[in-house]
Amino acid sequence: MGMSSDNIIGLVLALSSSIFIGSSYIIKKMGLTKAGTNGNRAASGGHSYLLEPKWWAGMTSMIIGEIANFAAYAFAPAILVTPLGALSIIFSAVLAHFILKERLHIFGMLGCALCVVGSITIVLHAPRERDIHSVKEVWQLATEPGFIVYSCLVVILVLVLIFVYAEKYGQTHMIVYVGLCSLTGSITVMSVKAVGIALKLTFEGKNQFIYFQTWFFTLIVIGCCLMQINYLNKALDTFKTNVISPVYYVMFTTLTIIASIIMFKEWDTQEATQIVTELCGFVTILSGTFLLHKTQNMGNRPTETSVASSPHLPYTIKSPDRSDI
Repeated sequence: MGMSSDNIIGLVLALSSSIFIGSSYIIKKMGLTKAGTNGNRAASGGHSYLLEPKWWAGMTSMIIGEIANFAAYAFAPAILVTPLGALSIIFSAVLAHFILKERLHIFGMLGCALCVVGSITIVLHAPRERDIHSVKEVWQLATEPGFIVYSCLVVILVLVLIFVYAEKYGQTHMIVYVGLCSLTGSITVMSVKAVGIALKLTFEGKNQFIYFQTWFFTLIVIGCCLMQINYLNKALDTFKTNVISPVYYVMFTTLTIIASIIMFKEWDTQEATQIVTELCGFVTILSGTFLLHKTQNMGNRPTETSVASSPHLPYTIKSPDRSDI
């Protein structure tokens, strides 16, 4: 069965988004690294990166990518759009290998390939999106018991991570910063989808901005995006880019699809075989991410003595006994 025209548009926008976002990780990392030599690092609460042009270039690339991603959600279901973020993993990992000198081992390449294969598997078996004719319909879905419970759990986990774990473990356990970005990101996508649908319907002549629900979803998008940017900066300034990208992708994708399934009930129209195939796609992605992370230090790894004597490295290699997660 061929893809609908809306799904094709969503697919193209999602692929473009991944390229821009994948590039933004590298450009922002370069800006953060340079800014860290002239002031307090972002990981320590500093904001000197705001004066660094490279950081703004990376931010511009990310904004363009997010706009394309925003538009994609208006045309295609989240379970189709979100997994395509795997392309940003490949793009950022390869650029990090050549530009930031963050070595990508052959097994890391295999991990990236597994991420792509898993994503393609999910995309090929993704359910069709339900027809929505008003933002009020989205509001009704968002206020059903299942999604309210999910939203409350996300809020509780975010507050615990911020006030209990971020200050104590944020510098040594990447899961803290990435977890904050991923949890808020799942809510962001649901709100982005609502606003995207509202804009699409408005352009078709059905003004949705006369409803308070549209503005509520817009405020949620703005608030969650600001939080994601803050903690993503901290993560990028503390840990390796080629590890942040895939871990963030897997957590964000998994939580977003879970949120989408709960809110839009996308699995209700699918057969068991389709659902199992999608789950196999998730396992493939997780396997690729695990492989990429565990082989990040394989190959030619410089000793700490040589690292300390080299003034040209763009980042500091952490000691072997320090956990990245």
